[in-house]
Amino acid sequence: MPILVIDNREIEVPEGTKVIEAAERLGIMIPRFCYHPALGSVGACRVCAVKFLEGPFKGVQMSCMIDAKDDMVVSTEDEEAMEFRKYVIEWLMLHHPHDCPVCDEGGHCLLQDMTISGGHGIRRYLGLKRTYQDQYLGPLVQHEMNRCIHCYRCSRFYQEFSGYRDLGVMQSANRVYFGRFEEGILESPFTGNLSDICPTGVYTDKPSRFFGRRWDYERSPSLCINCSLGCHTVASSRYREVVRQEARYSEAVNGYFICDRGRHGFHYAKNETRPRQALIDGEEVSTEEAIRTARERLEQISLNVGADAVACVGSERSCLETQASIKRICQMKGWKGPSYFLDQSLTSKVRTAVSRLTPELTVSLREIESADFILAVGADPINEAPMLALAMRQAHRNGGKITVIDPRPVSLPIGFRHLPVTLDEAELCFGSIIKETLAVEDAEGLGQSGLKFYKALPASGSVAPTVQDQITAVAQELRASQRPVIVCGTENVRQTTPALAADCAQLLLAANKQAGLFYLMPGANSFGGSLLEGEGVPFSEILEGIETGTVKALILVESNLFWLFHDRQRLDLAIEKLDSLVVLDYVSSPAAQKAHIFLPTSTLYEAGGVFINQEGRAQFTPRAYRGGIPLVQISAGNHPPRVYGSEIPGGEVRAASHFVNQIADGSQVEDEDTTRRNLIGWLADNLPILAEIPPFDDLTNDGMRISSSDDGPPQFSIHWQEEKDKGEDPHESLEVILTDWTFGTEELSSFSPPLRKLERMPCASMHANDAARLGLGHGDKVRIKLDQGEVEVDVWVAEHMAPGVLVLPRHRLLEWQKIRALPKFVRFEEIEKTAV
Repeated sequence: MPILVIDNREIEVPEGTKVIEAAERLGIMIPRFCYHPALGSVGACRVCAVKFLEGPFKGVQMSCMIDAKDDMVVSTEDEEAMEFRKYVIEWLMLHHPHDCPVCDEGGHCLLQDMTISGGHGIRRYLGLKRTYQDQYLGPLVQHEMNRCIHCYRCSRFYQEFSGYRDLGVMQSANRVYFGRFEEGILESPFTGNLSDICPTGVYTDKPSRFFGRRWDYERSPSLCINCSLGCHTVASSRYREVVRQEARYSEAVNGYFICDRGRHGFHYAKNETRPRQALIDGEEVSTEEAIRTARERLEQISLNVGADAVACVGSERSCLETQASIKRICQMKGWKGPSYFLDQSLTSKVRTAVSRLTPELTVSLREIESADFILAVGADPINEAPMLALAMRQAHRNGGKITVIDPRPVSLPIGFRHLPVTLDEAELCFGSIIKETLAVEDAEGLGQSGLKFYKALPASGSVAPTVQDQITAVAQELRASQRPVIVCGTENVRQTTPALAADCAQLLLAANKQAGLFYLMPGANSFGGSLLEGEGVPFSEILEGIETGTVKALILVESNLFWLFHDRQRLDLAIEKLDSLVVLDYVSSPAAQKAHIFLPTSTLYEAGGVFINQEGRAQFTPRAYRGGIPLVQISAGNHPPRVYGSEIPGGEVRAASHFVNQIADGSQVEDEDTTRRNLIGWLADNLPILAEIPPFDDLTNDGMRISSSDDGPPQFSIHWQEEKDKGEDPHESLEVILTDWTFGTEELSSFSPPLRKLERMPCASMHANDAARLGLGHGDKVRIKLDQGEVEVDVWVAEHMAPGVLVLPRHRLLEWQKIRALPKFVRFEEIEKTAV
């Protein structure tokens, strides 16, 4: 490793380290605008100039463009280098407007910092300034082109890093312009990162514009819970509301960036419809009275009917402490449950995924970027977990090959190979690729079960000839790889696919490849819910108990059944039969409106908590602010009421785990942190794999990965081969696939006003051949007959998806919850074109 001297201080750095990075390791901050660790060097701004005194380079050079070498002697304080930087800053300020007092970037503006530190304070240029026309770029980013210093960060991130082309650089020389060919909403789901990456105020966060300076905010590390990846964020709050959310650097998870759903998905915490008052039979009461009444009613039902007449349902979006409190109360009282998933099949698939994540196979989101081959099965990254698509983009930029096996019309910002096959065919294709990639010798070291599994994989010719050609090509790419990663979804796959993914990854590992395994899960804390639920009571059993009258009371803890469950009519009828429905939540929902007793809970911004992401990484987010009704909702934009008291308006909300504990034993624990620590201690006693969770403060950075897999030799399964009963003639029906979209289908982000402006209208996607058979064209409106009624929706005709499937989004504007059971097949005659 090269050893060099910077400002009379010696340092040893890895080969390939730039001088600007080496200086940063010494705590020396060389000025920079165009340089960014995620984007690398481009040498556009010229402000990182330093003086090379000895070594292979001499004189003033750009520190971001030169690799550190042995015997280099560098000075950042040399008079010639400092004078060079001072002139560069003056050139950059030549046309810059003096609008710092009204610029949202003011106070955390890199240009302000560099201008002041460079000693530039007097404008000598007296001519007219260059000006530009600003563009409308959508609801997330405000464009102020006059502030641009031509550093190229925005175009490099948008086009090179994220892979979208509708924003870039135009014109030349002094008239260089960064924007779109014509104004309009930016296409990228990573648009908000422009406001983070811009060193001036060209791109600022539009929803939080003019709300405050950085020093006005309570800034706290936080987590995104809008998917299962657990990306790191910084929450900025003021006047009892989160105003802005930015990316927080994480070496293991999201790097420097986050997606727009995660950035702007926090509005549920300050939504005007958010319930903040305890209710009994629709009447406002004190929190203590609601807790006492809930405890009395539940105890009375347990006494009269039996303990198992009370059931508990939790949620994948709750923190680990809340999930644990539900588990604990069920054990204490003998109540039925808890269930954290509403679909028994999904429960089983997530449990399988959690159990197969061994330390040897598990990879983080950032580790995917170094993969040289990625095989995704049953995953639509842009729509299900956008930051996964960004990681795959980096792998592709580094030369990695990408293949996706999925029936949906998958779109990615990279060149990739798509095998659009049905869910059953996906397993055949997956198995054929592995069989064609490896030799029998590769499996012999895995014992009889591994060898048996390999021999049972489908041979060439198990699929259609057109697909077989692609399988052969994919197998060749996989065979040539050294660091392959298998990405597997858990929602739109067959019951046996998660196990098949783990088995195949284990085979690749046995073939001396540095194989990795990466699952997508349905919620932010699906991993924790799966650990706690175990082989417990499925939601279907609880629902049947309500219908038959054996379950008389139901406790819903941060679980919106009406958003997730596929049979709305059945749910409505069952809820009406309950003697007591107790709901604890922080969002307005049909369940909250139907509750006999309602208790308003805290969000993660007000309570914090531990979340375990899909790779098993336990991460802690502290409280960002103390809660209460946002000031703007009390004052309507005017001066707040001049009424003084000891309580925060709307501050009756508490952590769900706190409420559950009080319902359980009537305890009056005032300190929620104590409640959290007690629950984590209880978890350690009941789940040994969680016993090693360190103190919370140690989990705020990259957390700690846990594993629930067995320590023994890998176990292989061949159950996925069993014949699957489709129940319908595949030539006369389409299988309904319920899917997520980037915007409009995830519960919490659906409360975000800026994200609602980005939502597409829901549509039903079908293959061109199926559409032709029905006489349908792109954009036609159809009426689809489901079990509990009809839905009307536009048709999206696509070539790059599997025939024989009908893809419907779980969109908030689409009444898709009319399906009695999954899987669901719709006959062709049940799809009817309607008049416009």
